[in-house]
Amino acid sequence: MKLRTKIQLFSSVFILVLMLLINTSIYYFFYHLTAESELDDLSAQTDEVIKAITQNPDIEKKKLLSAFLPNNGMIQVISKNDKPILILEKPIDHGDFSALFQNNESQSIKTNNLGNKVAVISKPIVWEDGELVTIQVSKQLLTLQETMTTLFYVLALASLVMLIPAIIGGRILGKVLLQPIQALIQTMKRNTEHEKWKKLPIHGRSRDELFEMKKTFNDMIDHLESNFHKQEIFVSDASHELKTPISIIKSYAQLLDRRDDAPPELLHESIEAIESEADRMQLLVEQMLLLANNKGKTQKEKINIVALFEDAVHTFQGANDRNIISELKTDMESVTVYGNANQLQQIIYILIDNALKYSNETVKASLEMSGNHVLIRVIDHGPGISKEEQEHIFERFYRVDKARSRETGGTGLGLSIAKTIAVEHNGDLLVDSQVNLGTIFTLQLPTLETES
Repeated sequence: MKLRTKIQLFSSVFILVLMLLINTSIYYFFYHLTAESELDDLSAQTDEVIKAITQNPDIEKKKLLSAFLPNNGMIQVISKNDKPILILEKPIDHGDFSALFQNNESQSIKTNNLGNKVAVISKPIVWEDGELVTIQVSKQLLTLQETMTTLFYVLALASLVMLIPAIIGGRILGKVLLQPIQALIQTMKRNTEHEKWKKLPIHGRSRDELFEMKKTFNDMIDHLESNFHKQEIFVSDASHELKTPISIIKSYAQLLDRRDDAPPELLHESIEAIESEADRMQLLVEQMLLLANNKGKTQKEKINIVALFEDAVHTFQGANDRNIISELKTDMESVTVYGNANQLQQIIYILIDNALKYSNETVKASLEMSGNHVLIRVIDHGPGISKEEQEHIFERFYRVDKARSRETGGTGLGLSIAKTIAVEHNGDLLVDSQVNLGTIFTLQLPTLETES
């Protein structure tokens, strides 16, 4: 069953049930109200009968009671043995209606064997011979029954009349609700079949749930399109980066294959070139995998960033003969951040390694506090980076000096990896550089707590 049919069916059934409940309530409320009014009128009439009998003992009872006989009604005087002493009735079939003696007042609505409703009032009275009898005044509620029948047909017709707008309203509501959904389905089909990035128009709509659905879909399309283009660029760049070392390895392999009697110098050169390019390919693949893995969820914990910084710098100081200066611009022995120790250490490794590659002078690494953030800076006095290139250095495979990057074994992924890790830790990686003066990379991380 289609959603539009469900909406129409639900709205129609809901309105029908609601109308039935309302009309049924109206019907029975009107019936009880009218029936109570009939009983009150008949009770007052019975009191008038008793009053007339009491005040006029000399008048013949049959004539006296005939004056008070109600339309479609009957008056009975019943003795203690449940036998009628006197019966007066209009010329109408009253059906089989049993009479009972009662020594107390009562009023009720009963149904005779003809199926008609009868209002009955019973009250005790002292009869002319001093005997206690029951005077019972009854009236067939034919007018009430006719009125209730008319009311039933009116309410039934009103329910049917109300059901027609409900059906039309359900159809319109279904169309209004389903039109954006159908547009969404068609757009998704076109995007799937034709590999396009179509979006839904959202201008001129009220900011309801359907607007939010369209806006969320458009945001998703923008996100997918952006990631798709990034993936295309990534695959293109990765293919380009792998193409060069593969071509070099293949060329040297073909050279050795053609020269069986190659001199040792050529053989040694070929092996070194093949090994160098293989190492470069291995590094490139490892960094691409690392970049992909850094996007997943990583296990984080509380880390003393001061100790991690000192260990990372000390590692480079022991492994290089270059002058690397470490400076703590805080008197705190422990500054706590929340993150993954290996990943944060990797950022420092990448920054110091880049500084050593692109500068022949002293490299400086420092740590300081700035409000609720810890700042780790790596400073070199290399050639610097222009303002135009600073906008791209965190992109994958981007290299400022491609020729020099190849000499130093760079892949153009290091800073992209570092930036990704920093953002994953709710921090940032910033660059400040001037051409021919040097570069400052700043890792900014939020702290959890500080201890002196």
